[in-house]
Amino acid sequence: MSAIGVVSSCSCLRPGVWLLKPGMQKMSSFSLHTAARCAAKDYYEVLVLGGGTGGITMSARMKRKVGAGNVAVVEPSKTHYYQPLWTLVGGGAKQLATSARPTGSVMPKGVEWIKSRVTALDPDKNCVWLENDIKISYKYLIIALGISLHYEKIKGLPEGFQHPKIGSNYSVHTVEKTWKALQDFKEGNAIFTFPNTPVKCAGAPQKIMYLSEAYWRKTGKRSKANVMFNTSLGVIFGVKKYADALLEIIKERNIAVNYRRNLVEVRADKQEAVFENLDKPGVTEVHQYEMLHVTPPMGPPDVLINSPVSDEIGWVDVDKETLQHKKYPNVFGIGDCTNLPTSKTAAAVAAQSGVLDKTISLVMKNQLPNKKYDGYTSCPLVTGYNKVILAEFDYNAQPLETFPIDQSKERVSMYHMKADMMPLLYWNALLKGYWGGPAPVRKLMHLGFK
Repeated sequence: MSAIGVVSSCSCLRPGVWLLKPGMQKMSSFSLHTAARCAAKDYYEVLVLGGGTGGITMSARMKRKVGAGNVAVVEPSKTHYYQPLWTLVGGGAKQLATSARPTGSVMPKGVEWIKSRVTALDPDKNCVWLENDIKISYKYLIIALGISLHYEKIKGLPEGFQHPKIGSNYSVHTVEKTWKALQDFKEGNAIFTFPNTPVKCAGAPQKIMYLSEAYWRKTGKRSKANVMFNTSLGVIFGVKKYADALLEIIKERNIAVNYRRNLVEVRADKQEAVFENLDKPGVTEVHQYEMLHVTPPMGPPDVLINSPVSDEIGWVDVDKETLQHKKYPNVFGIGDCTNLPTSKTAAAVAAQSGVLDKTISLVMKNQLPNKKYDGYTSCPLVTGYNKVILAEFDYNAQPLETFPIDQSKERVSMYHMKADMMPLLYWNALLKGYWGGPAPVRKLMHLGFK
């Protein structure tokens, strides 16, 4: 869904294992070498909240700084997902099971895995509270709790997913329903949505649209499909260079784009989707659908709403250059749960992890952080079963490209980078704390000029 540097990823996470093959479930029995139902200690030098991309990456880095026994990760889920692959799972190009590994197998060896949920943060007392009133204290806290999906904010969901013709690539429980709806399409409207909230991997809602359109061309159904992208935004993409390229593709493939339209209700029994017109309050439109792909509203995890570490909305309030908390100097944030003004992707997490590593090192030495995060993020925009536009950009929505080529062009090489190379980089480098984004590669590729 998004990218790990030049790579692909969205902050991966959490749901259950009920869709996994039996062999995948069995792996957990011998790989939970760091597991603990509750904390073995009540104090850690470094406590990490969240075992997704940012949490695992930073725990690996912190292990090398302070020793494995001094680091703990709070994460309730037994399975860790490489979510960027779900775009291709929804399009029938990859299997869901290949995106999953037991959490114990990605947890850095020796790091304490606390299998519990955070219920409250008390940064004034340097502690957090877990389920069953367990208190854990820390010297340094890294918050990497990700982002929450809110299907329930759309009337008729999530129960509507029990009906056919509807799917969503954002949940382990619904991504395979996307592929089923795509295959079962006969004739009518195929609607793809983008909500009126921040989202992780903002390119993903339209990636599945391009894959679907390509699939119907291959199977002879394209003439029977009215492909629609109903987005709450006023633009197709936030960076003009890539937006211009996408608009050309949209024109060539006869895709209808309806801006400022927000999905508010799904009547799955009637195959109807209701959208509000954001420019005309109170005005709604009802569309019949033969296929509907839902991108849910998203927001900060409940535990962060009204927390001392959060801003007024609920995002962790950090300095956008150092990732250090604005009020609590021993608290840090990374990834989707922060209020960093950049796209929420694992590409961003990769770049942030390198900066945060340096920031924490200096803070531990009572020095001021000087390494600056430039907002780097990336989104491999899948436009077909063998085509990708590799978007990379910074805080200012200016291209920050790794390769000395025009990355706004569709390329087969970039597709294989996303589909085949980047999962390897994710599991073997990023999660082990060895990949801090493509900045060194970019400098080399551009002979030191970028």
